[in-house]
Amino acid sequence: MFDHTLPLLVQGYAWLPDLSRRRGPGPVRTRLLGKPAVALRGPAAVRFFYDEDHVRRRSALPEPVLSTLFGEGAVHTLDGADHRARKALFVSLLKDAPGVAALAGQVAEEWERAREEWARGSEVTLFDEVGVLITRAVCAWAGIPLGAPWDDEPRRTAADLVAMVDGFATAGPRHLRARRARRRQEARLARLVEATRAATSGGLSAGEDPGRRPSALHAVAAHRDADGQPLDPRTAAVELLNVIRPTTAITWYTVFGAHALHRNPELRVPLAKGGEEYARAFAHEVRRFYPFAPFVAGLAPKDVEWHGEPIAEGTLVLLDLYGQNHDPDLWQAPYAFDPERFTGREPGRDELVPQGGGDAATGHRCPGEDVTLAVLGTLLPRLARLDYRVPDQDLRIPLRRVPTRPRSGFVITDVR
Repeated sequence: MFDHTLPLLVQGYAWLPDLSRRRGPGPVRTRLLGKPAVALRGPAAVRFFYDEDHVRRRSALPEPVLSTLFGEGAVHTLDGADHRARKALFVSLLKDAPGVAALAGQVAEEWERAREEWARGSEVTLFDEVGVLITRAVCAWAGIPLGAPWDDEPRRTAADLVAMVDGFATAGPRHLRARRARRRQEARLARLVEATRAATSGGLSAGEDPGRRPSALHAVAAHRDADGQPLDPRTAAVELLNVIRPTTAITWYTVFGAHALHRNPELRVPLAKGGEEYARAFAHEVRRFYPFAPFVAGLAPKDVEWHGEPIAEGTLVLLDLYGQNHDPDLWQAPYAFDPERFTGREPGRDELVPQGGGDAATGHRCPGEDVTLAVLGTLLPRLARLDYRVPDQDLRIPLRRVPTRPRSGFVITDVR
């Protein structure tokens, strides 16, 4: 069977949906990286994919992805009891309602600081500046020192976190930048974890309030895995990055939201004045409509079947996220941007899958979706209320680039 690794690299997000259209209904069989692969789509496929009897993550993620996006030894590479013990750490941090609200509040503070800076300047590249403000917010929330806002460290850290996401699915300079960024941040955070452990020595450090939840830094430093052992400093740094890096990645969705407002100016007033329900519906539609992850992958741990179709042990199983989020069998007018499809209802657990599906508490679903929606619910209405001008620029979003974004980074001027 023909290996589709090169067509994937050339076509990006369009590769798997195009292949599915040509092959017709049912699973799509192909080869990637020399391995037999089968691609699935739809809510039932989501449930199949996130059942560990059918698909495992261990050894499924290629080295380039681990060395850039997730990190060696990350929770994404674990299964069974090991995964559940490590995942509980992330659930405690990212699905804690007061903690999520505190992070959203920190984002709001940083937005106000940034807005004042933008009003004093002549031109703002929204992608770059939103990355910095979210990085400042999540690091403050996580207990990670970054120095004063006017120092270079927040901007350097934001650039590294963005680079890890931007370079995971490509070769060449972007990928090399991502590797270097991960090495820098893992080394820095490993030292911070060691210093935190030395300072606490079994109790709270001087900076921790016993009446409040522990910071992400302290929670990761204190975490013990299924074997009862603490994480080694490098793995602890990997998992701390897996808290702050995905939060900074909300930059992509924020800029996509700006793009949606520019293309659909009639939505600006409803978003600015419609309250939390409309903001949440708008955020859901941004995550559905705009491309971020093309698919997720795992390995069949044994011979299994999908609706009577055999899947041999060791087969690479792909869950087509971008295709499902634009599937006309699930969404009316899937290529129209329409937040109204989510007003008055929440999407089904395995229906909308921009960050994967399944159960966040027990499976591999991203536990940061609550954070994503809270941060977007904070930033997007403020963006709709912001007075600015969008000069002529290249706002095309190339589907060949993974992860993609507006080519110009979305430049705004005359901010007031």
